Amino acid sequence: MITVVGTGTGEPVDAQVTAGAELVVGGRRHLDAVRLPEGAERIVLGPLAPALDTIGKYVAEERPVVVLASGDPGFFGIVRALAERFGPERLDVRPGVSSVAAAFARTGLTWDDAVVVSAHGRDPRTAVNLCRAHPKVAVLTGPGAGPAELGAALRGDARVLVVASALGSAEERVERVTPAEAAGRDWGAAVSVVLCLDEARALGPVRTVAGGFEQPAGWALDEAEFDHRDSMITKFEVRALALARLGPRPGELVWDVGAGSGSVAVECARLGAAVTAVEKTPDGVERVRANAAAHGVDVRVVHGSAPDVLAGLDEDPDAVFVGGGGRELPAVVTACARRARRTVVVAMAALDRVPAARAALTGAGFSCDGVLLQSSRLAPLPGDVTRLAATNPVFLLWGVRLPAREEGVDG
Repeated sequence: MITVVGTGTGEPVDAQVTAGAELVVGGRRHLDAVRLPEGAERIVLGPLAPALDTIGKYVAEERPVVVLASGDPGFFGIVRALAERFGPERLDVRPGVSSVAAAFARTGLTWDDAVVVSAHGRDPRTAVNLCRAHPKVAVLTGPGAGPAELGAALRGDARVLVVASALGSAEERVERVTPAEAAGRDWGAAVSVVLCLDEARALGPVRTVAGGFEQPAGWALDEAEFDHRDSMITKFEVRALALARLGPRPGELVWDVGAGSGSVAVECARLGAAVTAVEKTPDGVERVRANAAAHGVDVRVVHGSAPDVLAGLDEDPDAVFVGGGGRELPAVVTACARRARRTVVVAMAALDRVPAARAALTGAGFSCDGVLLQSSRLAPLPGDVTRLAATNPVFLLWGVRLPAREEGVDG
């Protein structure tokens, strides 16, 4: 068996755990804190592959191995790698208190409704987008994805960062800072976890299912669910297909350009994505904010006219919805297509705009498809009878970024 011991956040490791082990693997501070059996080989964890190879030799000879791990080794820890290599049936896992649980305990908050994301050795944009979209996020940090980098990316957001360092040790520090304050400091290598909190929403309702993201009961909401002006809103039939083609999901960023009422922006946020809504009218900006607040989601609203205002948006989106139309539409679609990582969806009422929008998508290297959506809704008439009331037809185009061609030599 491989005994995997979670050292928790500072709890001493029982000497009986390592008794009889012929190989003990762990971080340097964990190894220094335990008494190793006489003659046992010791491996300080660095690159994982060589350590797994050595563990494999001992396992093949049925010699006992102990692995010391930080926190709870089954929570974003080494248990996954060990189970994949040797099989879960060979593991005797002794969990400890995870850094996430300890950090939330220090702040006096529950974490059954928190999103937990690892940025260790990964692109931090997923963590940043989750921090923007959700009110309570725990980020497991790593080089290049620590408090300073998170703070710089979240500088414009109403968030508080709780930076927990050296949890469980005599040097433990738990500090509450703004994103701007976090961005301006050198935090060193002792950071255990960073909590990102939207304090206005951090004390959410009682949950029956743990996890920070709860699927909405429905989407393509009725127009009556949003404040809008003179029916200037993406109708729910159009919104349903637009959402299907946008594919918003947690960890991604969606732009809603020409947001109007912000119905598409709000629906993408309800599905877990981080969202930036671009709207040129001051009353429209306030309307988007009001609709986001009414649905309990966070939408970043940018006041300005596309395409010019898009240059000021730092992070490239995964998906973009372009609503409205006008003479600037081809330039707007082109600007969005240059930045979109995955897809662009365009809604238009005027047939004349379709060729130019399609050309803008294909010219930017996207495959392009589309439909004309025409629907008729049931409407009551006097005498307890029903008629069909036609909605205005809408053209919906969607472009999907084509994979880059790999150059090679024909054989």
